[in-house]
Amino acid sequence: MVVFKNMNIRYVFTARKNFNTFVSFIIGLSLLFVLTTFAGGSSPVILAFGNSLTAGFGVPEAESYPSRLQNIIIENGYPHRIINGGVSGDTTAGGARRIKWLMKHNPEIVILELGANDGLRGLSLEEMESNLEKIIVVCKKSGAKVLLTGMKIPPNYGEEYTVAFEEIYIRLAEKHKLSLVPFFLEGVAGVRAYTQPDGIHPLGSGYEIVTQTIWKHLKPLMNTSSKNGF
Repeated sequence: MVVFKNMNIRYVFTARKNFNTFVSFIIGLSLLFVLTTFAGGSSPVILAFGNSLTAGFGVPEAESYPSRLQNIIIENGYPHRIINGGVSGDTTAGGARRIKWLMKHNPEIVILELGANDGLRGLSLEEMESNLEKIIVVCKKSGAKVLLTGMKIPPNYGEEYTVAFEEIYIRLAEKHKLSLVPFFLEGVAGVRAYTQPDGIHPLGSGYEIVTQTIWKHLKPLMNTSSKNGF
């Protein structure tokens, strides 16, 4: 099991305070970014859907994983464009409320990265799983493939909670036959050289590792997409 070596309960409370303070403002900016930057166009869409780890909290937009992933996609000759649907502070409940709005972009693939804030706040795991499943169902009904990204959390709420949290992703991936990234922050979590002072969010160098992790699982889905003919 991967442990966040530099994290303790202090970081949990710090993250909670920051998220609650700025979430409304960032939601508005994120939705405006989607509307203005990606409106129109016929290129197949990949929706990066998540929280601050997707939004790129604390780093320039160009260093976020969706932006880095877009560069890799272009370099490999794919026509896909990435929509960054990340909102800092978002929980699975928030994601379940806004997924239908973003599905209007008709994405071929949805990279689903949510749950970390539920776990850091000690929220109900039953509700977390239900919310993630609602998002998955909405995506699949629209014809989109889902790349589910797993997450791990520090053991602040006990081993039972921590293990049950991680098992949610495995269970949903098996139930819905989804591609699964076992751990979104593999090789980044707990490494000071790759994380910001809060011990949670990656630096640009950390997002480079995240991008490579996502790309390894995303490329096979792009090659078998039913919408673009590859």
